[in-house]
Amino acid sequence: MSEKAIPNKVENIRRYNVQLLDRAIGVLEVLSSSSPLGLLPHEIAQRSGLHKSTIHRLLSALNQHRLVEKNSKTGTYSLGLKLFELGVKAVPNVNLREHARAHLERLVFETGETAHLCVLVENEILYLDKVESPKTIRIASSVGGRNPAFCSAVGKVLLAAMSEQELDSLLRRHKLVAYTRHTIVTPAHFKAVLQEVREKGYAVDNEEREEGLRCIAAPIRDHTGEIVAGMSVAGPAFRLSSTQDSVLAKLVMTIAAELSEKLGYRKDFTDDKNFIASR
Repeated sequence: MSEKAIPNKVENIRRYNVQLLDRAIGVLEVLSSSSPLGLLPHEIAQRSGLHKSTIHRLLSALNQHRLVEKNSKTGTYSLGLKLFELGVKAVPNVNLREHARAHLERLVFETGETAHLCVLVENEILYLDKVESPKTIRIASSVGGRNPAFCSAVGKVLLAAMSEQELDSLLRRHKLVAYTRHTIVTPAHFKAVLQEVREKGYAVDNEEREEGLRCIAAPIRDHTGEIVAGMSVAGPAFRLSSTQDSVLAKLVMTIAAELSEKLGYRKDFTDDKNFIASR
């Protein structure tokens, strides 16, 4: 095979995968507009304009992942419960972002640095929202982006809410990798740091993900007392020095607590002596 043929083959595979995904989404959209009784494969083929054999392959894959469900008696297909599960998880994040916006803006106003709202996705933090610092030198980040949780302040806050069993399982699946000379790379040290986070109520990223970058984060709780997200302020180390940690931490915790109250959290309802009070 020639050198030119290899890139072409890779590009063809990419196009095929995108086309396959488009077709699968098309099937889901057809089913979403059908009656609760569902549709037979040939009806889905007619409405989607796809060949019957393609429909059967797509339905088989979607059914395997519970994105569609087959009625064994009638042979019809309808939307699966997995879509409901995903939707339930997505809606709180949308509402959370709406509620958090004003608090993020206040954090930026008070500190002059970039503020983030994040949730935990397996071993990574997902940026739900951000408000940028007005200063020229600021943190590069993007809504929808991800970063390793273990070397970020907001990630530590969220990981600290895990039970010991959950944390051990996560650390077995994902190794601690050194990004800078400050990165924590041993599980024992990392667990000790998380215990400090629980005791203090906030976490610090001391140039652990990137040299010259420091962050401070605090947890956000919902009406049940469960930690559902984290809020952080991030900036260059020459502006966010360690001498400011206690002052900034108090501010971040205060604003995060106000957002938690807005989400229905009441400290009196739970035993807040433990950071993971909801567990």
